[in-house]
Amino acid sequence: MLILIHGPARGPVAALFQEDQVLSHSDPATGLPVGPRPTPAAPVSEGHSSQDVLALVLKSVDDDKAEDIVQIDLRGRSDVADYMVICSGRSSRQVASISEKLADRLKQELRISVRMEGKETGDWVLIDAGDVIVHVFRPEVREFYQLEKMWLPAGSTRSAQG
Repeated sequence: MLILIHGPARGPVAALFQEDQVLSHSDPATGLPVGPRPTPAAPVSEGHSSQDVLALVLKSVDDDKAEDIVQIDLRGRSDVADYMVICSGRSSRQVASISEKLADRLKQELRISVRMEGKETGDWVLIDAGDVIVHVFRPEVREFYQLEKMWLPAGSTRSAQG
């Protein structure tokens, strides 16, 4: 028996298709089945390159007086993003302000809605802007986690990247 469905599947048929979707994806590291990847609610970028997003991020954090700004090129090293930016604010209030203003500028100028975590505490804010991941730290927290050591190429120093 052949069933043709036009439009979204409903009822028991939808359950069968959902099961097929879930079982058709597997984690490359473990080989175990995983659920389908969530699709973003809105396009992450509307025709803007990762370099455009990076340029706006760097300008925004610099305008807001972020300190020790480090840009890390992740192309070819990670599927998560093309670039990572790490910077510091002098206080929890400044960290939250840098992050909030960056999210507003990305939305207004490039129509990118970002995901943000950690703004409430202001110790370490992670901003996911699609192809650019931004970490804004208080200096003590940044020194503790030392993300640059994990992501910078061997032999590089923080000052060489900023």
